[in-house]
Amino acid sequence: MFSDVDYTATAGISVKGESWRRPDDTFGLAGAFNGISKVHQEFFAAGGTGILAGDGNLNYGWEKILETYYDFKIWKKIHGAVDYQFITDPSFNRDRGPVSVFAMRLHWEL
Repeated sequence: MFSDVDYTATAGISVKGESWRRPDDTFGLAGAFNGISKVHQEFFAAGGTGILAGDGNLNYGWEKILETYYDFKIWKKIHGAVDYQFITDPSFNRDRGPVSVFAMRLHWEL
């Protein structure tokens, strides 16, 4: 795995849909806090770039991510999912964001 993250803390929960009579569905909620070391901060502030971060103008802050998704059964072995991520201080930069990321997925098992 390649990442610009030096420190991270995450938590999440995934709940099956039995309680709302959709046992094959799943709702999830997660959060993450990502940070970088002082040396990494200085490298990015001096114009260095990493695989995902760095533009030469770093106003350092922990990157914070909140994600939620809903995975639902469509038919037999076909599932769909919708996902939303809210990211503040993306790439550890307080001058960037916040960013909203929306996604959809279709999963078919044979």
